[in-house]
Order: sequence, then structure tokens, then C-alpha cells
Amino acid sequence: MKRVVVTGMGVISPLGNDVNQFWENLSSGKSGISKIEQFDVSDLKTKIAGSVINLDAEGRWGTKEAKKLDRFAQFALAAAEEALAASQLNLEKVDKERMGVYVGSGIGGLNTLIDNVNILKDRGPNRVSPNLVPMMISNAAAAQISIRLGALGPSLSPVTACSIGNTSIGEAFNAIRNDDADIMFAGGAEAAISRLSVASFANARALSSRNNEPELASRPFDEERDGFVMSEGSGILVLESLEHALSRNAPIICEVIGYGASSDAYHMVASHPEGIGAYTAMKNALRKASITTDDVDVISAHATSTKVGDMSETLAIKKLFGADAHRIPVTANKSMLGHMLGAAGGAEAIALAKTLQHQLIPPTINLRNPDADCDLDYVANTAREKVMSIGLSNSFGFGGHNSAILLKKYE
Repeated sequence: MKRVVVTGMGVISPLGNDVNQFWENLSSGKSGISKIEQFDVSDLKTKIAGSVINLDAEGRWGTKEAKKLDRFAQFALAAAEEALAASQLNLEKVDKERMGVYVGSGIGGLNTLIDNVNILKDRGPNRVSPNLVPMMISNAAAAQISIRLGALGPSLSPVTACSIGNTSIGEAFNAIRNDDADIMFAGGAEAAISRLSVASFANARALSSRNNEPELASRPFDEERDGFVMSEGSGILVLESLEHALSRNAPIICEVIGYGASSDAYHMVASHPEGIGAYTAMKNALRKASITTDDVDVISAHATSTKVGDMSETLAIKKLFGADAHRIPVTANKSMLGHMLGAAGGAEAIALAKTLQHQLIPPTINLRNPDADCDLDYVANTAREKVMSIGLSNSFGFGGHNSAILLKKYE
């Protein structure tokens, strides 16, 4: 089996539209949650979200091209461009039949669909965009990246809800290890903040309604948490075989050493209350990496700031790690980022890579009154320096889809 390394990363997020800004804000404990400005929220129960700002799509690709891309695909392309530049890949010299793209989205071009439904209703069928379908389908991000790169290798758009980022990275890891590719662009993208989606999640009582204190709304593991905060963006990583990376003297950020997946087989929207699926995904990742719980130095939790979700993940960590569970720092990036849905895993993998690179764990902010049943070391409110080699990142999604990846500091 080939070893797999990360050589480039790119991110679009509520905490910044490049990796350096993203990491600076994340490691300093800054919240990216604010009041929704892009549409009327006066009649909505939830009026806050983690919105991406200052992404100039027309400036990047021109007006004509930008208008053919739904917002989620714009995010994915922008993140992929940053990842490409950081990797120092020369596309004229790589074997493009050995370069692939695994990038997914949970909801795809929702806003493009909503806009065209309204156009159909108000202006008739002749005004519906001929680009509706290629803009809204969930594989548009992977397809657009493949087209821009000229990537002729394996292409896949996983739809595993909020575990998409980890699923994409994990399956890309497998593709390289199994010698199906030398280079993979992997991650997720999402741009689903709309009146429709906010209303639906709010009516399901899944969203925080702390509208007057948006920066305090996402509070994983806190007794006063009242739901997650919708967010958007993209996180894309460049994975390469170690052999290929070394052959071109690539900048190696970290190594991917394990990936595990599972299903709760329990409920369409609720996590298994005992964390069975989360436990299995983490256990599988450690088994694939041929390491033990003793080897894990930090955990990046899925931790959406929901009562059942945070509790079930805590139980899963305790079940797998036993006595080590209280030793290992657990950080919750969504306390600052909100829940980027299908983009969460990619962005959080980037955060974990930077954690290992800088030997600094981002804090779980807003953890002021810990839930008595969530009693692990959650790196509350202040970043922490620590000597670390291996980190575990969890992502779980609606339908019971679970995925976990293991990153290792490259030696």
C-alpha cells in the first residue's frame, strides 16, 4: 500500500477565504457567526448563520463564467485553486490520467433551484435558465474542478450529508493507496443558506435561536446549547502518494494514515444515542492505520452543538478510548465556524492539519457551563499548545453516515 500525504489546501469559510486567514481566526477563537444579511429574516425563527463574505466570483472568473456556477461550485473552485497553488503542482507536467477529483455537496445548488422555481412561477417556462440542471446537481463542484484542472482520473461526488468531506478525503486516500491515482483533490462544498432551508431546520427545532448574540450561538458541549448554526463554504485538500510528492520535491503538510466509515442504521436525522456508528467509524480508522488509542494525541469532534449529537459523540469517544478518553484533548471547530454541512469535513481536516503543523489546538469557544454528561477535555475557550503527532477528525451526517480520518505530522 502506498503512503499518502497532503501537499496543498484551500478553504472558503466564514472565518476567511484563504488558509492563513482561516487558521489565524480559528486558532485565536474568533466566531464567524453573524446576522443573516442576504435575505429577509424578519419572519424566521432563526436569523443568524455563518456566511461567506467578500468572495468576488466575477472578478475571479469573469461575469459570464461566474453566472454559470452556483455559489457552492464557486466556493469549491476557489478552494481548489488555492489548494493547487499551495501544492506547487505543475499541471503541464503531471499525468492527468493519474489525477482525480473527489468533491461532494450535501444539497448542491439549492439557491439556483429556488431562483428558477420562482422564475417559472412569476415569469413562465421560457425564462427558466437552460443552465439550471448543470448548476444545481451535487456533482457540479467535482465536475467543474475536473474540467478546470483537466483531471482525467477518477471523479466522484459523495453524498453522505455532513460527513461528505471526510468521506471524500477517505475515499481519495484509498484510491491513491490502491494505486488508482497519484494525485487527488478531495473535500466538500456547500452554499445552502436560504429562507427555505433556515425555515425548515428551524421548524425541526435543530437551529439555535440565539439571534441577539450570534457569536455565542454555537456552543458545543455547553449545557445551554440550543441547536446548530447553519454555515457555508468549502474545504479542499490535495492528496498525493508520498512517492509522487517526493519526486517533485512537493511541500508536504501532513500524512493521511487512516479512514473509517460506518452507518448508524438507526434514524434519518438523529444520531444513535449511544454513538454506535461514531464508535465504529473511529475504530475502523485506527484499525486501517494500524495504531492504538494510545497513539492519538488530539480529536477534532463533529460536535454540532445539539443535545443528542454532542452527547452521542462523547459516549463514542469514551467507548473507544476508555481510560484514554479523558487524556486526549477534544476540540470543536463548529463553535466558531458553525456547521458547514457538506463542507465541514474538508474545512475541519484543514484545521487538523494546521493543528499538527503548528502544534496548537484551536479552542472550543462558548463553553462556559459544561454539560455534566459531556465531561471530556474540550479545550474550552483558549487555544492550547501541545506536542502532537496524530490527530483524529470525525464527521457524521443525516441518515447515519459516519466517517473518521487520521492525520499524522509528517516526519
